[in-house]
Amino acid sequence: MTVDVERMIAEIDLMKNATYIVKDGKIEIVPTPPTGYGKQIINWQGGKPCHGSLESAFKF
Repeated sequence: MTVDVERMIAEIDLMKNATYIVKDGKIEIVPTPPTGYGKQIINWQGGKPCHGSLESAFKF
C-alpha cells in the first residue's frame, strides 16, 4: 500500500485479500484472524468506525 498524503490518495494491491478502514483521512489495514478463519467486527459511532474486534475460529 502506498499513500500520497499531499494528494490524499492511497494505492492498494488488489491481489491481496484484506479489509481496510479509512477514518479521518488515514487508512489502516484490519488484521486478519491468525488461524485464517473467523470474523472482523467494526463498530461505528457518529458515522465513523470507532472500535474493532477480531474473533478467531478453529477449523476441524
